Amino acid sequence: MEAKEFFGGAGRASAGRLSLKAGRQREGGREDRWNDPDPWDEDRISSSGGFRLPVTYSGMILALCVILFFVRVLAPAFTFDYLALNPATVASRPWTLITHMFIHADMGHLFFNMLFLFFFGMELENRVGESKFLQIFIISGIVGAVGQMAVLPAGSMVGASGALFGVMGCLAVIAPEIKVLLFFVIPLSIRAAVVLFAVIDFTMMGSGDSIAHMAHITGLLAGLAFGGMLKDRYRYRYR
Repeated sequence: MEAKEFFGGAGRASAGRLSLKAGRQREGGREDRWNDPDPWDEDRISSSGGFRLPVTYSGMILALCVILFFVRVLAPAFTFDYLALNPATVASRPWTLITHMFIHADMGHLFFNMLFLFFFGMELENRVGESKFLQIFIISGIVGAVGQMAVLPAGSMVGASGALFGVMGCLAVIAPEIKVLLFFVIPLSIRAAVVLFAVIDFTMMGSGDSIAHMAHITGLLAGLAFGGMLKDRYRYRYR
């Protein structure tokens, strides 16, 4: 079997080192978390007027990643030929620009990326709504993949790292009050954590490891751009 080179590892580089804490602001006896005229209607009420089932996109992504991990174990040739992203075949298999985000190389890769998604993905989705969260996740992942292919156009790419760094970057802009715990002990602002991981990825580029450092950086930049567009609408209120 042809040797494969795996990229990804937001979890290895960061998710296992981070925890997240976020406050809530109550106003007029009702919890009001977003700076929005009616923060409770977006993406939560169906067109027929009833509430949707409490199924989140971040939860569905987590479940899909777990399911596809078992597909990878049972059918590795199919997974890496048709779902992983390979610069040599992306023109004939453009769907892999998206499907590679849901494939993980091993159990550790899956666990730490899903931990990252649990902390940061659900927090962002709670703030901006399901549809915008999914948009940020997918576009950041695609931008991260393109950035990685630009600097290293060889090997196969799997993992949600670029997408997850985009999620964290967006949160850093719209919710700078969030604190993270480095190694679950050292408190940092989310903006400081973003800078720290960006510096680590930049210095590690060209190290020859299996982590897609440029995917992290470019995915993060996409998330920061989303945050810049959304910050006036979704920032916390403080009085």
